[in-house]
Amino acid sequence: MTNIIISILFILLTIILYKFSIYINKKFKNTFLNPILVSALIIVLILKIFNIPYSEYYKGGKVILSGLGPIVVVLAIPLYRNRYTILKNFIPIIGGIIVSIITTFVSIILLCKLFKIDEMIFLSLLSKSVTTPVAIESTKLLGGNEAITVAAAIITGIIGAAIAPIIMKYGKIKNNIAKGIGIGASSHAIGTSKAVEINEEVGAASSVAIGVTGFLTIIAVIIFS
Repeated sequence: MTNIIISILFILLTIILYKFSIYINKKFKNTFLNPILVSALIIVLILKIFNIPYSEYYKGGKVILSGLGPIVVVLAIPLYRNRYTILKNFIPIIGGIIVSIITTFVSIILLCKLFKIDEMIFLSLLSKSVTTPVAIESTKLLGGNEAITVAAAIITGIIGAAIAPIIMKYGKIKNNIAKGIGIGASSHAIGTSKAVEINEEVGAASSVAIGVTGFLTIIAVIIFS
């Protein structure tokens, strides 16, 4: 009974802080004040100040984490509405996603070798560009650290959501499908939330990229693990 109460309290705390972080983001209109980042930092401070073990917070956190998979299904709505445009551009979409996955893997391998990063951290970073539930399962298969993977995935998504509009502006990227694939294949669900803000077609393409990138990444992990 005590564990249930603790879980409910931390779930409520997380929801309240996230709503507060959304308010902060809208008030200051700064892309780097991402609600996920702001709420995460506040939670870390609270745990540190009150000396609360992460294992206690995770009793509620794992309930929220278990809901990430089903929630991603909501992204199917803009995908369905723009299904004909997606099918028309099927080959370029698949090509773009494959290039993104290869770029992710190669850059991680080169940077980890350059900075002599520990193998466990290296394995944990390989899935940073796919949505969190898929990234966790991928890391389990590789033998990496789930906490590092989740942190890397969140940071990747936040950075992607923040700089995507800048890259599209100065890179003079006009095609909505190209915008969506670039965002979704590199910064998963967090980036896709930004893609949906741009317009529905960009959001639909980004939604496709999330699913296909996650699927192909798992396949690659199974083959090479």
